Amino acid sequence: MIKAPGRTRIKICGLTRPEDVDAAVAAGADAIGFVFYPKSPRYVTPEQAAALVRRLPPFVMAVGLFVNETPARLAASLEQVPLNLLQFHGDEGPADCSILGRPYIRAARVQPGLDLVQYAADFGGARALLLDAFVEGYGGGGHVFDWRLIPPQLDLPVILSGGLNPDNVGDAVRRVRPVAVDVSSGVEAAKGIKDHQRMADFVAAVRAADQG
Repeated sequence: MIKAPGRTRIKICGLTRPEDVDAAVAAGADAIGFVFYPKSPRYVTPEQAAALVRRLPPFVMAVGLFVNETPARLAASLEQVPLNLLQFHGDEGPADCSILGRPYIRAARVQPGLDLVQYAADFGGARALLLDAFVEGYGGGGHVFDWRLIPPQLDLPVILSGGLNPDNVGDAVRRVRPVAVDVSSGVEAAKGIKDHQRMADFVAAVRAADQG
């Protein structure tokens, strides 16, 4: 597996409100994720996302999460929202992810029997693999998967997701050493509503783990 440098990057996903975007940035998030999947309780329209992205300062990335989106709707979203990175969470194949020529990361729903080495090879054009828990539907559902299922050698950087929160992310960083961690429900007061103190505590826990 491609190991993380000294500083683990942090993505906070599923933001829907301006004040939560501001608090995530103030806490030290490196990337903010916006969900474009209409069935998600954290869904934002392209118009809403565009307004939220305008609040981001330089060097904080805007990431768009998509699930089985048509190329036309994907292109329409990108025309409205200046996203730095695409994140695919559905059943997309390599051609679907790269059809617009934009940088992307590919989510893998980890469970016993999934060959992550082959998965990384299949999506060799991705910037990273985002490893999430397998649940029915799409997304990790706030569940932690068995980190021992991650092979020691992968040809893509790993972004660790799935049930992370301020209490367990330090252990996750020390054990897995991903290039980045991704959190959504673990820092929420309610679905789509972020808890500002939990976001700050999450970032602090990652930074403390980076030192240990």
